[in-house]
Amino acid sequence: MDPIIEISELTKTYQSGHVALSKASLNVRKGEVLALLGPNGAGKTSLISIVCGLVRATSGRIRVSGLDIERDYRRTRAMIGLVPQELSLEPFETVEGAVTFSRGLFGKSSNPAHVEKLLRQLSLWDKRRQEVRELSGGMKRRVLIAKALSHEPSILFLDEPTAGVDVNLRRDMWNMIADLKQSGVTIVLTTHYIEEAEFIADRIAVLNKGSILLVEETKKLVHRLGGKRIQIEFLDKVPMLPTSLDQFEISLAPDGLSITCSIDSQSEEGDLDVLIKELNKEGIGVRDITTSESTLEDIFLRLITEGDA
Repeated sequence: MDPIIEISELTKTYQSGHVALSKASLNVRKGEVLALLGPNGAGKTSLISIVCGLVRATSGRIRVSGLDIERDYRRTRAMIGLVPQELSLEPFETVEGAVTFSRGLFGKSSNPAHVEKLLRQLSLWDKRRQEVRELSGGMKRRVLIAKALSHEPSILFLDEPTAGVDVNLRRDMWNMIADLKQSGVTIVLTTHYIEEAEFIADRIAVLNKGSILLVEETKKLVHRLGGKRIQIEFLDKVPMLPTSLDQFEISLAPDGLSITCSIDSQSEEGDLDVLIKELNKEGIGVRDITTSESTLEDIFLRLITEGDA
């Protein structure tokens, strides 16, 4: 599938000398949900700000639907909606007025039906005549999303869309993102919630210190880098593990009543069976076996740690 966004060798160095991005390259597929993950200062917001035309890159090239974002600024910017982290809204504007005004900023003719549809989708219709200052933080964030979608963009950037909202509202936003994707909108989001990325993203891009460490489909990433952590409880205390078990990467608990080991997701299923047979051969009785799968958070932390090494 041809990419709708092509980012090539993107570098951004601020006047302070801080390098926010260093030759970052990334392609975003049409109609997908791509999550940008990375610690604070990784370059996520800088990357989004450059694509959206808010910040100029030091070097590199960005194309949106085949158009250069600098040479064809108006056309490419009209394709993009942005929901920033900050709740930057005019406090005395009504909800309906704020969304209608944003549509006009992009040269779009008045379309009350479209505005109504957005406000209903975002559960804002009953608050359409309220001033923004009267809304909760979560509702204000919904207004930001409605403003970003007011000119009917084909690409939507969400910078920490669920920051500071409660769990129920976060789930509502996940459902809204799924609906937008179903309608054909391409979505790029940054998030600190690993659960969020795992639940809604088709692919994940991991950034650290201005560089993109990898871009991979979410399920494939979890399968490739995930694994199982296994705890085996013994019937009796084992003061020391026999040398025959040195072939396995295991650790004995301080109380001598259990061992833990990790099995790579790509290793053979029989590895655990071999370990159990060796334990039986050494006369070590097994009481119980428990397993836990690696999460995306485990993988993310490992990638960041390896990237810092």
